[in-house]
Amino acid sequence: MKIIVMGCGRVGEQLARLMSDEGHQVAVIDYDPNALSRLGADFKGLRIKGVGFDRRVLIQAGIEQADAFAATSPTDNVNIVAARIARNLFHVPRVVTRLYDPRRAEIYRRLGLLTISSTTWGAERIRELLTYAELDPVMTFGNGEVCILSIETPPNLAGHMVKNLNVSGEIVVTAITRQGRAFIPLLGTEFHREDIIHLVVLASAMDRFKALLGLDEGG
Repeated sequence: MKIIVMGCGRVGEQLARLMSDEGHQVAVIDYDPNALSRLGADFKGLRIKGVGFDRRVLIQAGIEQADAFAATSPTDNVNIVAARIARNLFHVPRVVTRLYDPRRAEIYRRLGLLTISSTTWGAERIRELLTYAELDPVMTFGNGEVCILSIETPPNLAGHMVKNLNVSGEIVVTAITRQGRAFIPLLGTEFHREDIIHLVVLASAMDRFKALLGLDEGG
């Protein structure tokens, strides 16, 4: 993909590095040369000094051929202007805008702009961490009928296979994090001690899920 990142603060820098390391063609725009220098000598993408909503600067960055545009500057107004130019003038297929004010995020979401409110996301994530219990959902869908859970492998599951925990239509192991790296398991993948198991569970199947983990008997 050809990706333009507008704004080289902490978020923009990290995003540009991640995308470049994955093999994408990345161009980073920022008016501050010191911000661009933080990318380091090993950064393989383009660095464009200029204002991120200047048409000439955007063309220099390759926006006419861009597959994606991310507005990540620390100013909501700048991000919105740049995102709308990328989407409406240059017709970039995928545009994501970082916003601080969650009220603005909702307004622009209604206008068809894909927005990320770091304020809202951060508050929700902190709430999850503060209230997390072993079987508390990490996330729910609908009105809570479907839950996403993450648990450390219980002793009775170590050595057993994913297929022993999966229940069609009720419980699905979606991923495993092992030694800091996540992967999608096969039905024959064995659980190891200290694995973090990520699952999708039907709320109505929670008692069955607890039984499979051995938690219905005080385990």
